[in-house]
Amino acid sequence: MSLLQVVIDTNVIIAGLRSTKGSSYRLLQLIGKGLFDINISVPLILEYHDVLLRQLPHLKLSKTDIEDLIDYYCSVGQQHEIFYLWRPVLRDPSDEMLLELAVKARCDFIITFNKRDFRGVEKFGLVVVTPQEFLVQIGAL
Repeated sequence: MSLLQVVIDTNVIIAGLRSTKGSSYRLLQLIGKGLFDINISVPLILEYHDVLLRQLPHLKLSKTDIEDLIDYYCSVGQQHEIFYLWRPVLRDPSDEMLLELAVKARCDFIITFNKRDFRGVEKFGLVVVTPQEFLVQIGAL
């Protein structure tokens, strides 16, 4: 049986690192544990890195912790090069790279808090869920 394939939006990473009480934190704890595969691309990793460093004053992490976290995601993530752009499809142009990665990686889910920004992705066979909805789906909540 193959694992579910997901792309995780940056807003979920930030939420999970800001608080240990929510479903985002629980989701981050499960990365690399064999319940699902995260899919990454260079643009997504660069966004994670940039946004996490900007959020550093609001996180209980050091710059080294952020670097280690990014390294971990790179080591456990399924890496993809994107050669075909589907733009414009989404409301927010900055979310297009998530859609393109999800299509390339043949993902099952995009995990985000901004579900309305991903309207229309169902035509690519994708389901957009919040962290809580995803955890319920995999029986981890």
